[in-house]
Amino acid sequence: QVQLVESGGGLVQAGGSLRLSCAASKTMFSINLMGWYRQAPGKQRELVATITSGGSTNYADSVKGRFTISRDNAKNTVYLQMGSLKPEDTAAYYCKVRLSDWTAYWGQGTQVTVSS
Repeated sequence: QVQLVESGGGLVQAGGSLRLSCAASKTMFSINLMGWYRQAPGKQRELVATITSGGSTNYADSVKGRFTISRDNAKNTVYLQMGSLKPEDTAAYYCKVRLSDWTAYWGQGTQVTVSS
């Protein structure tokens, strides 16, 4: 079992920045993929960004050039640095990890609201 604790959400004006954090209770050694997803009201959950154990990253087209995903293995934490935020980025953001045995876990979500 892996516990994920997310933080860093909040209310920000368009053009502003936020950094989300997701701390895992399990050592990063057994986690081969970490990612951020988001879900806006009335919409399906969508991928925002992922990062592998080797540091390879993948981003949704809508956030490329504005968001950066990173991980700190010493702190068992993955981050999502969000910049140039837009109202359409408003959503609940969820952290997800996938272990080496392909088991996946989700965080409880943190709300990001971007005002115009």
